[in-house]
This record gives sequence, structure tokens and C-alpha cells, in this order.
Amino acid sequence: MSDAISILIVDDEPVARMRVRELLADLAPQLPHRIVGEAANAPEALSQIEAAQPQIVLLDVQMPGMTGIELARHISARAASGETARPMPLVIFITAFDEFAVDAFEVRAIDYLLKPVRAQRLLEALQRALTRLPADQVQAIDQLAKATNTRRRHLSVHERGRVILVPLEQVTYLKAELKYITVRTAEREYLIEESLTSLEEEFVDRFVRIHRNALVARSSIAGFERVTPTGEEEAGDPYWQVVLRDVAERLPVSRRQWSTVKNLVG
Repeated sequence: MSDAISILIVDDEPVARMRVRELLADLAPQLPHRIVGEAANAPEALSQIEAAQPQIVLLDVQMPGMTGIELARHISARAASGETARPMPLVIFITAFDEFAVDAFEVRAIDYLLKPVRAQRLLEALQRALTRLPADQVQAIDQLAKATNTRRRHLSVHERGRVILVPLEQVTYLKAELKYITVRTAEREYLIEESLTSLEEEFVDRFVRIHRNALVARSSIAGFERVTPTGEEEAGDPYWQVVLRDVAERLPVSRRQWSTVKNLVG
């Protein structure tokens, strides 16, 4: 993937570097890339910038010795002076501290992301960086994205300081609740921070929308049952709900979606 965008990850915390790698892996279908290296401090980063020539550096601010801001100033100064024939990388900060944002943009950073970073926010920053690259490089990256057309086979769950990869074939349904998505498998529930609409678009062949807040795996639908409201709900209209394989829970089908989903079970 020589045409994929090249990225260097710089952070003194191994867990933070792993988190960025996980996010980038999730974004690979939309943005083909190569992680050309990792660095735990500024000297290591400078060495890898010379050796690997990354197009983008994902950079922490607070590091031992030279801070990320100082490193970015060094990169910016070298780019402006023309002391190297090699193009200097674009910088995107990823940090837990919001007080350095002004300094970051003074050194021409593309974006300033606060931890914990969401995948969609990182994608927006990387896409903004693409607009600063030469047109022929951007075109090559776009063509590679269309050619590979690979999608995720897992959902990344961040739980108690670790990353859990949930295979998509084990997911029964995805349900939006407040700012989280509940990922339900036969064994348990997980929480992720993603957009239900984006998940629907990415996995349209695997999941079907049954309600404005719920997607159900097509393979998990065992049937439907009609419910007549009783008790306090007796005045309401009858409705349909999905009967799921391996999960006792029933999910209601909205009137709008019923015409779409009623023929999924032969």
C-alpha cells in the first residue's frame, strides 16, 4: 500500500499508542494508511521522521524532555527554512490537556484532539490533513480506498483500560441509547461510542434497521410476533416485535420500518 497515507504515532504512553492504532485500524476502510513507526519521545520521533518520512505525525503534548509543542516548532521551522529537501510531516495533536491548543495552532498543527479521541473525530482531522497534501497523493489515496473496499470484521470496545474486539458475526443487535451504542451478543452487552447511522451504512448487508434507534443482524431474526397492548397501554395500537435467536429480549418494529423487515423471514 505505497499509496496509503503514512503515519507516525508519537506518545510516551504505550497504552495511548495502542489506542491510536486501534482507532486507525477502525478507520482503514475509509482512509487507507500505513503506520510507519511509533516513538515515545521527541528524539525518537525526529529520527523516525528522517528515516520513514511520514506524511502525518499524531503527536502527544506532554512528554519527557522535549514536549510535543517544541517538537512541532522544530518540524515547522525546518519546513519553513528549506534546510531539508524532504517534505516535513503535517502534525495532529492528540492530548489530554486543552490548555495548549493556542500553542498548537501557532506551530501550524492541522488539528488538536482531546483524549479520549473518538474514531469519527480522528477521521475528520485526517481528512483535513489530506487537503494539505499534493493533489496527486490525495487522488492515489482515494483510488486505493475504492480498490480495497475492506470493512471491519470487529467492533472495538474500550473497557476498563483494555480493548475488546467483538466479532461482527456474534452481534445480535445494535441499539442507540443516549450517546452510546449497545452492542448485544448472545453472551453479554458492550458499549461503544459510534454513530448508528454510520454503522448502518458500513454494514448494510449484515444489519437491518427496525426502529430509529435499533439495527438487528439479519441472521439473528427468528421471526416476528404481533403484540396487543394491555393494561395501561391498552388504548395503544397493536405493533410487531422481532423474535431473536439466542437472545430472549424482544425489540419493537416501528410502523415505518415494518414494510422493510416483514419479508426477511420466509
